[in-house]
Amino acid sequence: MDVAVFILVVHAFVALSGALVRLVRLPLPVLQIAIGAALAWPAKGLHVEIDPELFLLVFIPPLLFGDAFAAPKRELIELRGPILDLAVGLVFFTIVGFGYALHWLVPSIPLVVAFALAAVLSPTDAVAVSSIVDRNVVPARLMHILEGESLLNDASGLVMFRFAVAAALTGSFSLAAASLTFLYAVAAGILAGIAALFIAAKALQILGRIGGAPAEAQVLVMILLPFVAYLIAEHVGASGILAAVTAGLLTGTSSIFRYLAVSARIQAMSLWSTLTFVFNGALFILLGLQLPDIIRRVPPELTSRHWLFEPALTVLLLTLCLIGLRFLWIWIGDMAAVIAARLGKRKAEPFGFRVRLAGSVAGVRGAITLAGILSLPFALQDGSPFPARDVVIFLAAGVIVCSLLIASLALPRIARGLVEPGEDPGAAEERRARVGAANAAIARIESLASEGGEGEAAEAWLAVADSIVAGYRRRIAASDEADEARAEAREAGRLELELRHAGLEAERAAVRAMFRSREINDHTMRALFSEITLTEALLKSRQGRK
Repeated sequence: MDVAVFILVVHAFVALSGALVRLVRLPLPVLQIAIGAALAWPAKGLHVEIDPELFLLVFIPPLLFGDAFAAPKRELIELRGPILDLAVGLVFFTIVGFGYALHWLVPSIPLVVAFALAAVLSPTDAVAVSSIVDRNVVPARLMHILEGESLLNDASGLVMFRFAVAAALTGSFSLAAASLTFLYAVAAGILAGIAALFIAAKALQILGRIGGAPAEAQVLVMILLPFVAYLIAEHVGASGILAAVTAGLLTGTSSIFRYLAVSARIQAMSLWSTLTFVFNGALFILLGLQLPDIIRRVPPELTSRHWLFEPALTVLLLTLCLIGLRFLWIWIGDMAAVIAARLGKRKAEPFGFRVRLAGSVAGVRGAITLAGILSLPFALQDGSPFPARDVVIFLAAGVIVCSLLIASLALPRIARGLVEPGEDPGAAEERRARVGAANAAIARIESLASEGGEGEAAEAWLAVADSIVAGYRRRIAASDEADEARAEAREAGRLELELRHAGLEAERAAVRAMFRSREINDHTMRALFSEITLTEALLKSRQGRK
């Protein structure tokens, strides 16, 4: 019962945070962490012990799968060079640079443990990045690089974290063995994601052949897909995170959706949107719930004279160190790309100083870091306590919060003016695609209408075709490049939407009246309301695109 009440309370505050975010003017993740900390701060407040493996299994696969599914695949492929440079090269650079800096700043932390903390801090959090970074203020190219990096660097960071912990436990480290294991974790993780996608497609095929299978069963297969990918990879000792990301990246480009009924597709998209919001919110609230206990147990190594000032200063310096290392690596990679472009006689597209700084500040840490650091063992193989365990847990939690705060406060100011005003290239591309699709539809409809036969049958075909084609022509006019033509089409579209909304309200009122007068039962009323709601959603979607 206590667990059930705890889950309900967390979900209630996730919903509340969605309403409060417009009032407090804070990024949603920061607000949710603050809510979690407030719930756990009193002595009798909410408290929960996180099992790191269960935490990773429940939250990370669906969230990373959703982010990978929504990521622009074309741009990720085009930017694969800088993405891999950050997802792999920057991870190793951070481990070395941050590890030595931490050992110098806090000498009580052994160097191998400092490398472990650096490894678990090296991955940026895909969930936090997408929640913090505003696509309207950050250049699209940088945003795509950040998304791709955060999807891929978890695997490299966590694999190296496990090696560092193993080295601390055994006192030995083999570079050759670590390299082979890293390559195996990556390759097997990718194959596990592909295998899970194949299993899901076969399951949907079987459900389709059975006939009469409910759409909910098909939706459940899609919901289970990231968990299956994660578990397969973890079972064979590979990267479950990379498996979930692979499944998400390939789902949109595979043929799996053709096995889904139309109703199942609609339900899956709607349910996935809700699950993403709930899991995101619960994730950051759980992070906040851990903070009070971590702060209360501030390690004495960090509080020689001042209980709060020295730990806070240490966390700030370490966070700035991470940002500095990231800026240096981005600058080196940018210069290397410019030199390579000039040698290849291609046009160079270097980032400016502010774009590099924005990319450095946007590398926030989150759930992966906390789950990884909490998985540290309590004791070494000889039974002695794991060295500096409380210290590195405190520092990791502090860096998570500090990186989120710095990104939330500084990024809008750094990025202001980086995106030039004008039509978004993505919106222009979507407009061109709509025009092309509408022209193809008009050509096909007119071709069918001309083959409709003779006499009354031909007249009926032409009348229906004219009605449908008129709608497509309005869509083309609304996408016209001429401002005047687009303004007229938009005004006509606005009037049409207004009338359609009025008609839907009248429909809804009539259905309620028939239900009250007992002309229809509640089952019929719900069916009609569902149809009205779906039509209303489609109209709102059209209105939003305009």
